[in-house]
Order: sequence, then structure tokens, then C-alpha cells
Amino acid sequence: MSTSNIIRGTMLLTGATFLSKLLGIIYVIPFEALVGTKGGALFSYAYNPYMILISISTMGIPLAMSKFVAKYNSLGDFQTGRRMFRSGLIFMFITGILAFLALFFSAELLAKAIITDNGLSNTVTDVKFVIQMVSFALIIIPAMSVVRGFFQGYQSMGPTAVSQVIEQIVRIAFLLVSVFVLRKIFNADISLAVGMATFAAFIGALASSYVLWLYWNWRKPYLDKQLANQREEHQLSQSSMYKELLTYAGPFVLVGIATPIYQVIDQFTFNRAMSEIGLANISESALAIIVLYGHKLVIIPVTIATGLSLALLPAITKSFTEKRRDIYNTQINQALQIIMLVVLPAVVGMALLSKEAYGAFYGIGENIQMADVLLSWYAPVALFYALFTVTASILQGINKQNFALISLGFGVILKVVLNIPLIYVFEAKGAIIATGLAVMTASLLNIGCIYRTTKFSLKPLLKRTLLVMIFVVIMTISVLIVKWTITMFMFDQVTRISFILTLLLSSSVGFYIYLWFSYKSTLLIKVLGEQARKLEKIFP
Repeated sequence: MSTSNIIRGTMLLTGATFLSKLLGIIYVIPFEALVGTKGGALFSYAYNPYMILISISTMGIPLAMSKFVAKYNSLGDFQTGRRMFRSGLIFMFITGILAFLALFFSAELLAKAIITDNGLSNTVTDVKFVIQMVSFALIIIPAMSVVRGFFQGYQSMGPTAVSQVIEQIVRIAFLLVSVFVLRKIFNADISLAVGMATFAAFIGALASSYVLWLYWNWRKPYLDKQLANQREEHQLSQSSMYKELLTYAGPFVLVGIATPIYQVIDQFTFNRAMSEIGLANISESALAIIVLYGHKLVIIPVTIATGLSLALLPAITKSFTEKRRDIYNTQINQALQIIMLVVLPAVVGMALLSKEAYGAFYGIGENIQMADVLLSWYAPVALFYALFTVTASILQGINKQNFALISLGFGVILKVVLNIPLIYVFEAKGAIIATGLAVMTASLLNIGCIYRTTKFSLKPLLKRTLLVMIFVVIMTISVLIVKWTITMFMFDQVTRISFILTLLLSSSVGFYIYLWFSYKSTLLIKVLGEQARKLEKIFP
């Protein structure tokens, strides 16, 4: 396959991933309006354990399968990849069934561990129900991941990209329609509505599977033709194939579920700790803000920045393999600098405009003051989420992927040890502080390993980070001035419209000023390359 086709396929998959994440952020706005913070907490109780089980049951198979198939295809052995595909499909279907049974029948135990106080908004029965409803998706998704990985092994990204977007669109459509009908037409309980919202994952998976089935029927004649013309076949045993596949897959498992792990720790400790300090009445509202509604906001800049940084990963892998030290050192520096350039101003801006951001997205409710405080504390954690994601990927590129599991382990232990004590001291903010310290520690450990392995120069990173911080200070002053001016002279009452306008005007002025200084100082060009010169029309 030509280089242009490979690049086009990669861009297609990257675009589909970003679109799926964007849809996953946007739907939360109407969802919150329908079910509130009580429903948001209930939704997260089911979804976070589900996400962990999905990652474990799929075991990084899409990436591993694509690498396995691509390797043997390049050797002219299409039969081995097909054998792995058939066997993997059966194996992952069985894995999915086992994961479904495990989650479905452990739902009550999980619910009792989460709901530790009768003063909470949701009951054990509610939580058990939504966990059981989401578990059905586990039957389909692991096997579906094998099909996606098989197509990617042929450098065919279309099936994965299209099925991924269709899955998200159908899931969200079913979720919002079912919740709206149950809540607004039949006036059903929030638990029933949220149960259908979690069941939407199964409906989305069905739609995605249908798309992949259509692609398989469309591509099968071409695949069979290649199979008939293969040059050689490696006589690998089943155990040898699986051993090789799991070697590829292993490092991707825990790294991919870092965020859900931290959130699940909150689920099993947050309510208990809040109840013990006499705050059971606000516990679930605070938890919903932290793990669902607030998290969806802080993850926006992370998605953008990591997308830009991870685009460099294939180049880093190639230059490291070829032992071109100067090149991969520059590329590693660039990946980390992009994170600082994009995420640092974004998280500072979100912390400054936390009330306006939350109010603009979710409206003004009784929890707006609490959301303001929690979001302002949570926003900086996004920087460490981005750093961990990118540094873990760089470690994969330099063949140190196993260290990412070690660093994540340290982070998780730190979160477990600190979470309850910090909640006792700082109330709901304590959970955020514990997460921030855990992810920061894991990120710094990754950076340390990258430095020891590559000896990349830290000077450019530190120098440009300092410059970013100076521009962020200037941006901060401008945002505060605009925010104060709007608050004092434009709006007599606090409304959702006032929050939206304040957010748009303040963030636009701050963004323009930050971008102006970054461009005029040539920081943008040094970090993002010559493409940044296109901004000359904006900053003549």
C-alpha cells in the first residue's frame, strides 16, 4: 500500500476518534438536563467498571491484532493472519461472555461497595440495575475489536473509523431518546432512565458490528484473492500465535484504562469518606461533577493536545529504531512541548472561568457553587492526564512500554493511599488533589524513564515552558479584566446566557492575546512547525 494511502488512513482514523470523543462530550449537556447530578453519579457507577472490563476483556487486541496481521502480511503469509483472526474471534467472544457474566452477577456486590450510606441519593437497587444493563455490551465489543484490528492490519482504517463513529452516533441517539421519553413523557424514575442510557452501549455495539459485517462482505473477495496468492506460510501453533499476540497487547491494557481506574477508586471510597465527615447529602452530586460532568470539560484540551502529540509517535518509533538520536530527541521534545503549549493555557483558562464554563454547558442549578470550586481544582489535573498519555505512548515508541505499567502502578497506589485522608482534610476537593498527585507522579516517572533511555535535552522543553508560563500570566490578567468588566457593567442577573457570553468573550480575548504573544515570539513556529505561519493573516 502506498505511503499516501497509509497517511490518509491514519488521518481518517484519527479524525473518527476525535469525532467520537467530541460526540461523547457534547451529549452530556442534554443528558445532564434530563437526569441531573443524581443521574450523572448513577451513570458513572455503571460506566467506569464497564470501561475497565472492556479494556481488560479486549486486552489491547485492536492494536495487537493489527500489528500481528501486518507483520505476517509483509512476509507474504496471509494465512497466518487469517488463522489468528478466526481463532481470536472465537476466543474474544468467549471472553466477552465471561466478562458479561462477571459484571452482571457481581452487580449487587459492587453496588453495596459503592452505596455505603442510606443518606445518598441513589440506592443499592438502582446501582445494581444500571450495572447489569451496561454489562450486555460486553458480549459484543471484545469480538468486534478483533475485526477492527484485522482490517487495520491491512492498513484499511475505514472499517474501524466508520464503525466507531456509527457506534457513537447510534449509542447517543438511543441514549438521549430513551431518557427523554422515559423522563418527560412517562415521568419514569431516574434509575430506569439511566439504566436505558447505559444499555445504549449494547445498541451502539450492535450497530457497529453490522457496519463491520458489511465491510467484511465487501472486502472478502479481495482478501481471499491475496490468500490464494500467498508466497509462504509459517506453521505456528495456536499457543505460539497467542503468545505473540499477547506480547503486543499487554502494555496497552492498563495504560488505556488509567483514567477509569482513578475514577473507580473514587467510586468505592468517595461516598464512604464523605459520609464519615457528615457530607453524605452532597456526596453524589460532588462525585458526578468530578467523574462525569466536570471531567468531560477538562478532557477537551487533553483530546486536542494528545491528538497533535501522538501524531509524532510513528516518527519517533521509526527514528529510534534507526538509532537517529538527534531526530528522535527533537521529536520527543516537540511532543512534550505541544502539551505545554496547548494544555497549560487551556487548563488555566478553565480554572479562571470554571463557574461560567459549567453554567454555560449544564445550566444554573443548586450545585453551581460547588461545581465552580471543584472544576477550578480539577482543571489543572488535565495537564497531567495529557502528559501521562503522551509519555506512555513515547515509551512504547522507544521500546520501554512496560515501564508505563510500573509508573501507573505507583500512581494507583498513591491514589488509593491518599484519597480518603485527603477527603477528610479537604472534603470533595481531596479526591481531586489525590488524583492530581497520582497522575503527576506517574507522568514524572515516565519522563524520567524517557530521559534515562534517550538522554534527550530538557533545556528546550524547560525554556519554552517558561515562555508559555509568561504568556499564560499575561492571558490570565486579560481574562480577569474582561470577566470583571462584563460582570460589572453588562449583566445585572446571573443567567445561563450571561455565563455563555462571559465565557465566550473572556476566553476569546484571552486566547487571542496568548496566541498573539506565542506567534510574535516565534514560539508557535518552533513548536508546531512552519504550518503555524498560516496565522500571519491573523497577526500581520
